Amino acid sequence: MAHLRSRRRLALAVPVVLSLTASLGFLPAAASAAPAAPTATAEQAADAPVLSYVVNTKADHRTVAKVKRAIAAADGEIVIAYEKIGVIVVRSANGDFAKTLRAVPGVQSAGATRTAPLAPAGTTDAGSAEYLTAADAAKLKAASAKTPGSEPLEADQWDLRAIGADKAAKINPGSRNVTVAVIDTGVDDTHPDLAPNFSKSQSANCFGGAPDTTPGSWRPYTADDYHGTHVAGEIAAARNGVGVAGVAPGVKVSAINVTDPDNGLFYAEAVVCAFVFAADHGVEITNNSYYVDPWMYNCMDDPDQRAIVDAVNRAQLYAQRKGTLHFASAGNSNHDLASDAIDDASSPNDTTPVPRTIDPSECFDAPTQLPGVVTISATGSDNLKSYYSSYGNRVIDVAAPGGDGRYQLPDTPSKNGRILSTMPNGEYAWLQGTSMASPHAAGVAALLKSKHPWLPPAALQALLKAQANNPGCPASYDQDGDGTQDATCEGGRQVNGFYGHGIVDALRAVK
Repeated sequence: MAHLRSRRRLALAVPVVLSLTASLGFLPAAASAAPAAPTATAEQAADAPVLSYVVNTKADHRTVAKVKRAIAAADGEIVIAYEKIGVIVVRSANGDFAKTLRAVPGVQSAGATRTAPLAPAGTTDAGSAEYLTAADAAKLKAASAKTPGSEPLEADQWDLRAIGADKAAKINPGSRNVTVAVIDTGVDDTHPDLAPNFSKSQSANCFGGAPDTTPGSWRPYTADDYHGTHVAGEIAAARNGVGVAGVAPGVKVSAINVTDPDNGLFYAEAVVCAFVFAADHGVEITNNSYYVDPWMYNCMDDPDQRAIVDAVNRAQLYAQRKGTLHFASAGNSNHDLASDAIDDASSPNDTTPVPRTIDPSECFDAPTQLPGVVTISATGSDNLKSYYSSYGNRVIDVAAPGGDGRYQLPDTPSKNGRILSTMPNGEYAWLQGTSMASPHAAGVAALLKSKHPWLPPAALQALLKAQANNPGCPASYDQDGDGTQDATCEGGRQVNGFYGHGIVDALRAVK
């Protein structure tokens, strides 16, 4: 799987600036240790591979029209133009395309969204999936039957009980007027636990940058692209007497597939498409358990990486203005995202990574660190930060169950500390990661939105934080018992680096 979820957020001063305008053109260049781009010779430029680009302009028709002409003159082929946010998705084999467009009046940033050439037409789960066997299922069904009203596999869903979601469902399971879009690897809407709540009219495939709403286009390409289906079940698996239950089993869930079918990566043009599509189709909440490839952190002194942040930020801010709240996972590297430096040895992940040390206040994880996006850390069954979860004081907004199969084992039939949820082809499996934490928080937000439908994104996020339960920093975080602290929690009881404002609470949300 690509990189499905290992992440972080924009430094305190930067979100304020970014919230004022979608353009990053005025931001100062930052020293970031970004790999230097080689200078192309004329011969190399002539033989350059086809790459995908984002060109970000002033969002007025006259400017966009001029830039479109400049794109054509520079041998660019426009895939789609999102004129209302000033983002144009382009393909070109001109090695100097981005450099040429940056000199065009009205262009605020332009850059390649990948380092590998386009092939003919990553996530944040920690470890591989452990599928539910027939023997496991029989044991769980017997245990679940002892609790009236439980779903057949619910005895193993310690995560629902940890945030009161089992009790919340009896009070208010969520409204059909609220939709959570899973921006991910696609969702198998034929799964019996997902079909009752699936919204086809709010689903699409955004690979390449333009939405495809052909029936079924939103589904995973193969059974191995299970990540989005697992996430969808955590949010809204129906209480229908089949399998598992979601945090908000009464709301709708949709799918926006943004992955490259050849390598499973999440490129900027697809994510831009997803945010705009969600906003234009009335989605109230999006879940983003990934980072935008190929750079784990996009550094502002690199023109390509700068353009990626600019484009994605314009799209997500557009969605916020139309009433959509975004959730994103913090990442699985056990990084302190509020530190002065982080080692990134994985970027770019579509060609050959070049190890670098980045300053997290100058190099940004998109969409996690963008302004207004809710950043989620993961907890285990003991309500302690999961061993893998990244953290950071004033970076993490809230925490939610993501699982910990190493140090926090629940008293359930399987004794499995990970999260049980839906998989393609009607199956079920356990996974863990901040990828699993984010949808739990999104589900609680969906319950809040169901009760307070008039709340705009900022107010909804504030209410989510106010109703969270913060255990405070632990006295010790020596998970492996070797005498060394495995992570340092900074902050107080109200806000700290492990849990942000606290662990989300589904029961308080419906009360």
